This record gives sequence, structure tokens and C-alpha cells, in this order.
Amino acid sequence: MANHKKFSDDTLAVHAGRHPQDNFGVVNPPVYHASTILHPTLDSWEGRKVGGSHKSGRHSITYGRHGTPTQFALRDALTALEGAADTELLPSGMAACGLCFLAFAEPGAHFLIPDNVYEPVRKMALGHLTQLGCVSEFYDPAIGSGIADLIRPETKLIWTEAPGSLTFEMQDLPAIVKAAKEKDVIVGIDNTWGAGYFLKPLQMGIDLSAHALTKYPCGHSDTMMGSISCATDALFAKIQVASRAYGNSVSPDDCYLVQRGLRTMPTRLHRHFESGLKIAQWLEQRPEVSRVMHPGLESHPGHAIWKRDFTGACGLFSILVDAPDRDRLAAMIEGYDLFGIGASWGGFESLAVTSYPKRARTATTWEETGQVVRLHIGLESPDDLIADLEAGFERLAGH
Repeated sequence: MANHKKFSDDTLAVHAGRHPQDNFGVVNPPVYHASTILHPTLDSWEGRKVGGSHKSGRHSITYGRHGTPTQFALRDALTALEGAADTELLPSGMAACGLCFLAFAEPGAHFLIPDNVYEPVRKMALGHLTQLGCVSEFYDPAIGSGIADLIRPETKLIWTEAPGSLTFEMQDLPAIVKAAKEKDVIVGIDNTWGAGYFLKPLQMGIDLSAHALTKYPCGHSDTMMGSISCATDALFAKIQVASRAYGNSVSPDDCYLVQRGLRTMPTRLHRHFESGLKIAQWLEQRPEVSRVMHPGLESHPGHAIWKRDFTGACGLFSILVDAPDRDRLAAMIEGYDLFGIGASWGGFESLAVTSYPKRARTATTWEETGQVVRLHIGLESPDDLIADLEAGFERLAGH
């Protein structure tokens, strides 16, 4: 796998980061549990360098927190899939998103953040970043090239999220990148929805691609991890310095689980895409649903952008339901056989949760009436899921 560029993403997901010849022919990278790493000589000890890839020859393995071959194998695989210079691993998706800001945080630093951003990022911006003397400004996710008017001399990072993880607005990423590059500003993205597979942000000129590996790369709802893939070695060095300063590390056992999930991610994602779109199209015809927020639908305001920038869609989208009262809404959601009520998504199972966008908007307003329900379409039979949803609508109607 020396020349990653000649292979498709499906092939990279299966092979990248694996080096069986280095591990007695073992197909999967072994799990190295380690804190202490012994050095054979004083020169080796005193000349050690932190981080890097064990395959690159740039750095040695020096301490468990800084990575072992287990962590490096996953980094190599994600780097190949994203087309990045290198990738840092973090304990969660939120840790990955947060570190993109913290790496550039200093008194007076200005950050631009879409108004539909993942809510923990908003809370961090208004909380911890404020304590560090930073200024966060929220913008309309539909701003496009208009972002140029908000960029200041002290702007350190423009954050994007495509689509928004609750209301699924699409952002014109190329227009934002163009405006940012003209003023030498870094652009980062929460790329969890695209999973590094359906969207290739670094190829579009975005600098930092953050993921919740908890979601589709793992795929089994049993691991917490995040990553930041960096467009250049210089950016990776900056991210890694910040990561080391905060003492971040990831479990080798969790790395093993994410690597194992990564090998089947393309196959699973296509199933999520096909089932999700089929169910979204069915939901569009339901009288109880006033709007389906799925970018893959032609009715979605951002459909043209999605079709231009993405090669598919995952299983996550929202609907707007006309619910007569909370008791009927609860009856609908609590009575599902196949849709669980729970945070996260990207696993094999289907989920349904309520959302209240109006509570967390400052640059825009949410004027829609009705209840937002976010659905994750898992790997179950889509016909079974449709039957479960249909029975839920019967309960919503009081039948």
C-alpha cells in the first residue's frame, strides 16, 4: 500500500494501516498494551522524539501515551482514507472538534462557527474558549462566500459542519474555502456525517477534518474515539503539540475495535445510504410529516450542494412531525420496536430522538412549527423499519 492514490476508498478501508509482514503474518494489527517503552541505549533515550508514524521513520515509539504500533496503524489507515498528511487520535469526537479550536486558542483569537453546530461545540465556544480570551462568532450556515465579510485580522479558524447534525443544512464549502484562503485563514470541518468516505474535505482545500470515530468507522456502538486528519505536516505538528499539552491518549483496545470496524465501513455505509434514502422518501409522503431534512432528497434546499460535494449520504436525518401533544409524541417514540431512544448514531441499530433547534440559535432563527425528530437508519430491513414507523404514526394519531 505504498502508493495510496492508485487505490479506491473501498480498497483503502480494507488494507490501509495493515502490515502483516511486520507481525508474523497476522492480518490485523496486534494490540500493544504499554506505558513504559524501554530504550536499548542512552543515545536512544536522550534522542527520542514524540509522536509521528512508526512507518515513516521520523520518530520512534517512546511512551505509551504517545502511541504504539496499534495507534499508528489506525492513524495510517485514516490518513490514507482522508488523503491527509497525518492524523491525530483523540478520546472522542468532541475531543477532536474541541482540539481544532484549542490548537489556535490565544487571547483575542476569533473563531467563526455555524449556527447549527453540534451543541457541545457551541457550549465550549461560549465557555472554555471565552475563559481563554477567545471570541466566537456564530454565522448562518447558508452564508457561502459571504463569510468573507466576517473574517477579521484575528480570525484563526472557520469551523464548518456539513450537514448540520440536527437540522441538516448544507454549507457551500468551496465558497467558504475560497474566502478563507484569500485571507490565509484555516478551515476545519466536522466530517462525521460524511465519514471520510462520502465527503473528501481535504481535497476541497479544507485544512482539518475531524471525526467521531465512535460513529461509522467503529460501527458497533461500543467505542469512543475521535480523529483529526491534517492537510499538511505543519498543521499536524500544531495539532499534535496541543494534543500532547492536554495529555490526550487513546486505548489500544479501542483502536483495535475502530480498525476492525473500518474494514467493513464502506459496505455498511452504502446500506445506511440506501435504506435511509428509501425511508426518507416514504416519510415525505406521510401526512404527519411536514418536512424531511435529508440532503439526498430533491426537496431539500441544499440538495444541489450535496449532489456536487458528496458521493452519498449516511443514515442520519431529521423529520418535522405535527404532534398534537407530548403524550402522543411519547407514545409514538416510546412504542417503537426497532428504534431506540439514545444519543450517538452510526452504529448498526436504528435510533429516534427529539431535538429543539430553537433553543440553540443566535445568528439565525428557527421558525418551523412542529417537533423535530432525528432518525438514524440502521442496518435492519428497511421494510421492517417502515412498518415500525407506520405503527408509530398510528400511536401519534391516538389509534
